[in-house]
Amino acid sequence: MRVDGTPRNTARLYKDSVQKLSHPSPNFGERKHGGKPDFVVLHYTAMVDAGAACRTLCNPETEVSAHYLISETGQVHSLVDENMRAWHAGVGSWGNVTDVNSHSIGIELANDGFSPFANKLMNALEDLLAAILERWDIPPHRVIAHSDLAPGRKIDPGPRFDWQRLAQENLAIWPNLRHARIEDFQEAACAFGYSPLVDDLTRLQSFRLRFRHGFSGPLDEVDAGLAVDLAERFSIDRLTTAS
Repeated sequence: MRVDGTPRNTARLYKDSVQKLSHPSPNFGERKHGGKPDFVVLHYTAMVDAGAACRTLCNPETEVSAHYLISETGQVHSLVDENMRAWHAGVGSWGNVTDVNSHSIGIELANDGFSPFANKLMNALEDLLAAILERWDIPPHRVIAHSDLAPGRKIDPGPRFDWQRLAQENLAIWPNLRHARIEDFQEAACAFGYSPLVDDLTRLQSFRLRFRHGFSGPLDEVDAGLAVDLAERFSIDRLTTAS
């Protein structure tokens, strides 16, 4: 059930609707080293509309793509087959994964980065995520932001994206409010998945963009508590070999 009270489509019905809106992109390749989708990355297009974004994502000269593009009106464009490696993440990492494109499904959301995300777009995203997570057995905590995997380089899907709405539908996660020692923040944030290779301030800013947008004070016990809660419930095993 969506937050507006209307029922979500089944995965089978949703899959049929995606096939009717296919716009193949030439920008893809094989997933490397036997990679398969085990998390989902959400982006915003930062373009004038979905049409402009679709042209960019399907232009071989741009060398960028995503598996799906969702328009402002909720139309879902299938650009790259889920079994293939779309070129959406660029340089970055999440947990022990450094070749994000080989291990993820990328979804572009038609939004300029400043406006609220349209309700029809969010409804379609919920349907799409429900189908993807079921199809690939991906848990909700493996739905992340582009800004999570590329701290300091990317900010999408940005401050207007409603992560709590997805969490209410069990399509993403949200931390429990608690307090912890300030000195525990960095280790906990890295245990959750943020890169240990960026500086502490950049990591904090990326974390707040997702989980505490609008707060700009110094690192505090709330930041630490949120990170510790996430680390305790969804810690990444960095000892597992991945690329």
